[in-house]
Amino acid sequence: MPKALLSALPTDALKGRRVVVRADLNVPLSEAGEVADDTRIQASVASLRHLVEAGARVVLLSHLGRPKGRPDPAASLAPVARVLQSALGSPVRFVPDLVGDEAAAAVASLEPGRVLLLENTRFEAGETADDPALARVLAGYGDLFVNDAFGTAHRAHASTAGIASAIRAAGGRAVAGLLLERELQFLGDALADPERPFVAILGGAKISGKIDVVEALLPRVDRLIVGGAMANTFFLALGLEVGHSLVEPDRVEMARELLERGGDRLLLPIDVRVADEIAPDAEVRVRARAEVRPGDRIADIGPESEAIFAAEIRGARTLVWNGPMGVFELEPFRGGTVQLAHAVADAADGGATAVLGGGDSAAAAEVAGVSDRLTHISTGGGASLEFLAGEALPGIEALDEREDA
Repeated sequence: MPKALLSALPTDALKGRRVVVRADLNVPLSEAGEVADDTRIQASVASLRHLVEAGARVVLLSHLGRPKGRPDPAASLAPVARVLQSALGSPVRFVPDLVGDEAAAAVASLEPGRVLLLENTRFEAGETADDPALARVLAGYGDLFVNDAFGTAHRAHASTAGIASAIRAAGGRAVAGLLLERELQFLGDALADPERPFVAILGGAKISGKIDVVEALLPRVDRLIVGGAMANTFFLALGLEVGHSLVEPDRVEMARELLERGGDRLLLPIDVRVADEIAPDAEVRVRARAEVRPGDRIADIGPESEAIFAAEIRGARTLVWNGPMGVFELEPFRGGTVQLAHAVADAADGGATAVLGGGDSAAAAEVAGVSDRLTHISTGGGASLEFLAGEALPGIEALDEREDA
């Protein structure tokens, strides 16, 4: 069912109201402990600014890293608060406490139009266990919960699913923020009613991590392009040599079944770039997929595959892309990913809806310099995969249903 949205709430109903916002501020930090990439912070600003301008009292929650349920100074949100304040253009108070007396006092004294960022939710062991007691404490900080953290929506944690249920049980509301609304809009529309031709591109290392996505997309797409190391398992299913390439031998039968089901809708590379070693100074050779030698390591798609895939992509009206075509982190093996990224951007320039999954896909778009030309780049890696696979995401399921649905 469609979920209730922050954007649908009357602005005057937010004035002076204490609103608990779960954002995804899980950003990389440098060795010096400073924010190294503020992409997720920038993505969170829209909902926060909306609430600040409406005069709400905003209590902000997020995790950072994996501190394993105990305080870790290296995973503190203190540096995030400084960058967020600059991005938001209004004060952000940080309190190095989540559920103690200092946090409670800060929440109680919070003024309208101000943002309070509490410490890393994962400093509490009950966070990842979705502990009801922790969820109730967090729910006590407000009577409206806004989930704007798509990147953690596939986790049933206390600050995502648990708090939503607790606030609703206490008579409050739980709604999707502006960023989460955008994620649901583009990923949901891509699956529910795509403009055709609908082309999906899947890459990355393992077929096992994306098998549910492949199975969900195959009946819906006009073309499913497969690249990256996961294509090697399909090569094995075709009886081809893959040398020392990364493969999943236990998934060969699965790949064979998908090839039979997909028919000509499932496109594999016809040539590949190989090397003796996957290294920054590797000597790259191009081989037809049927000519790979026992000593080769496949690390990217080849130029003929680039041309075939790019033609399919440029002719699409809806595109979903998750995962690179090769080891794009290394310059010798990023050509396929970069070429496809430009093809996706060209399609978007021509009016197609082009949606990228998070994680490596977003990083690849940055490397290719096309991020600003795409329709939507998801902020969730694992969450976007599970959403595309048609799985229910706990952080979304726990929200109110839209009343007009």
